[in-house]
Amino acid sequence: MESPLEITFHNMRSSQTLEADIRKRVAKLERLYGRLTSCRVSIEARSKQHRTGNVYEVHVEMWVPRRQLVVSREPHHVGERHARTDVRASVRDSFKAAEAQLRSFGKKQDAKKPNSDVLS
Repeated sequence: MESPLEITFHNMRSSQTLEADIRKRVAKLERLYGRLTSCRVSIEARSKQHRTGNVYEVHVEMWVPRRQLVVSREPHHVGERHARTDVRASVRDSFKAAEAQLRSFGKKQDAKKPNSDVLS
């Protein structure tokens, strides 16, 4: 990556183990698509719920040449709001979606390249 990875925590304490996990997952994204130029990960605890647990939003912003790809994992429906009260699970799900988006983008880019196997 051209720019260093940015990790931010909102409404919660930063965590060394969570940061290490995120760095490992971003390294996997870099292996998946070698032209990743920058990445920003934001984790926000939406509320502090004593009985139902915290709800976490995870945003992964990835920059590739001439394009920005964004994954936002936030609970939209009542059932989802209490489904992922573990921040690690929210991060895992967000990076799964980021991998899928990056793979899809890479396939589209490969399809746009001219066929170099044609003999002249």
